Amino acid sequence: MKKVLGTFIGSMALMPILTHADSPYFSLQEGDSFKRFSVSVGALHVMPQGKAQPFKVNTIVAEGETSKVGDVATADIIANREGNKINLANLIVNFLNGIRNDSTLPSSLSGTADIYGLSYWDNPGTGLEADDVTTLGIMTNYFFTDNVSFEMKAGIPPKVDLQGTGKIYAPFSAISSPTGSTIIGQIDLKNDLLVTDLGAHGPAASARAWTPAFEFQYHFGKTGVNKFRPYVGVGLMYAYFNELEINSRTEQDLIKAGHMIANIKDGEAGKALGISTLAPGEAVPSNLASKGSTPKVKVEASDAFAPVATVGFTYDFNDKWFAVGSVSYAHLKNDTTITVSNDTYGTLITSKADIEVNPILAYAGFGMRF
Repeated sequence: MKKVLGTFIGSMALMPILTHADSPYFSLQEGDSFKRFSVSVGALHVMPQGKAQPFKVNTIVAEGETSKVGDVATADIIANREGNKINLANLIVNFLNGIRNDSTLPSSLSGTADIYGLSYWDNPGTGLEADDVTTLGIMTNYFFTDNVSFEMKAGIPPKVDLQGTGKIYAPFSAISSPTGSTIIGQIDLKNDLLVTDLGAHGPAASARAWTPAFEFQYHFGKTGVNKFRPYVGVGLMYAYFNELEINSRTEQDLIKAGHMIANIKDGEAGKALGISTLAPGEAVPSNLASKGSTPKVKVEASDAFAPVATVGFTYDFNDKWFAVGSVSYAHLKNDTTITVSNDTYGTLITSKADIEVNPILAYAGFGMRF
């Protein structure tokens, strides 16, 4: 039994040598030629690792800007009022609303308001994160030597969903000075106005991602001698995003915010208060819409370059066909800009956020050398 077992182990040990001896490709001598070009096709799975970064918002309403209030519902004043300090102005609002809950303080009495908080603000806890995606990958390689090569990574650009995180609030405050405020007093307004819930309606946005990469690689082992050859690579990735689309419900919320800002610029800040009381996703009724054209929403993403590093391997079936697998990491970050504008004022709102993609890319495919 021991003799048979020893013979079996010896045979197994000799199998790689016999295999190489039987294949001309795996019996090349030092200095023999090798095929310089290779191309492979396979599955490329992209796994973003970045975390959501907060949106930063600017509007065209300057800090402390004075706007006429116009007609304003007393219920909207009460919904956005800070406290209920005792003065004649607040008593008038309470009295009118008590008589009729849909009463209006007319423009002849509402006076003006100094607006604060809408010029610029941050939104901690908000942002966008890219989803995992799988696409068809294509890798081409040119070998300068048997060990050193230059690779180009490409593939069919996938459509990537961007998941939203958190709620965007506008930190609105104002000091309202009704007609005769030197006698009847002022009304203090303050409220965090909900603009949109980025995570409430599915992916907040989507984009098509073009991410070609270029690497110099070092391959261990020798062509025709080692079937299995690990390699490492470093290089640069270029990221370009187009076909950006925003979720329709989120877009509706941003259009609503555009109407609010335009109303303040129109000298009808009372309408902005009315819009602030609408339910999320609710369309702006015609009596609260701003005077100009309906605001439009546009989404843009910046191009970016990122360093990329790879570890992988090839396994030769013969001198032409091989399998390949690799894992890469790219330190990739770009920024997304959402603008809301109309024909009267141009850009009303600008909102920017960095998107940390930082993807891990797993690739498995089959290739040919020539």
